[in-house]
Amino acid sequence: MNFTEREWWTLVHGMILGAAFLLAFAGGLAELYSLKPALMTRVGVVERMRRVRIGVTAMAVAAWATVITGTWVVYPWYREKTPDSPRSQLLADPDTADWHEFGMEWKEHIAWLSPILATAVVFIVWYYGPGLIRHNRVRRTTITLFVLAFVFAAVAGAFGAFITKVEPVV
Repeated sequence: MNFTEREWWTLVHGMILGAAFLLAFAGGLAELYSLKPALMTRVGVVERMRRVRIGVTAMAVAAWATVITGTWVVYPWYREKTPDSPRSQLLADPDTADWHEFGMEWKEHIAWLSPILATAVVFIVWYYGPGLIRHNRVRRTTITLFVLAFVFAAVAGAFGAFITKVEPVV
């Protein structure tokens, strides 16, 4: 199986970094949710906080890496000023123009919200640390921001997958 450079970077951007993002989200969310006083022991706090910090930090790093590779590696190929670029091909056909006009334009902006929110979660987790166990409202807010970071990434990823299905970057 041979990949072109563009196919390789698209794979790294969407599948490898995307998978890391999903795994970090699942682990981070489970750990954040489990930070309840009734579920904690003194010994468990240290171990649980270590896993929470690793999970949310990994998600933020994966989110930044995904957005950066998408914006500055994959996206320029999509927008090339040639008649055979994916953008030009989508816009040339009235049946597919909406994939660019709505899908891609919206995707490229909403994707940036994910690493920003994920970074806010990292800050909260590192700042409050074990205090998240006592401060239920802060913990719930952190979980909400974490889920929103995932939702924005999921919307951007879905649009990216659909657009790539209609007009691949090759």
